[in-house]
Amino acid sequence: MNNIKSENELKFYYTVHTSLDVVEEKIQSVGSKSTNDMRELYLGLLYPTEDYKVYGYVTNTKIKFVIVVESSSNISLRDNEIRSMFKKLHSAYVDMVCNPFYVPGEQITSV
Repeated sequence: MNNIKSENELKFYYTVHTSLDVVEEKIQSVGSKSTNDMRELYLGLLYPTEDYKVYGYVTNTKIKFVIVVESSSNISLRDNEIRSMFKKLHSAYVDMVCNPFYVPGEQITSV
């Protein structure tokens, strides 16, 4: 069972790291078009596989968020639902960082 868990973890690491490369490419292409226009934070579908779909979002301060969704699920999410998830995640992140008791670099956990 541990071997299966570590195989899945490696698969996720690979998927997320590959997606981050796509995020960098999209940021550079947007940056070259208009340097001051970063209003569109949602990057869309980054990396589809047979098992998962990976979506990306970048904040104005270059913080990158990645959401991995199962492709085989019966529920297909629309772009506006994914955008909404990212906006809520971004808002929660901002609230956490603005907390005076948060230590920068500390692992983020949910209570």
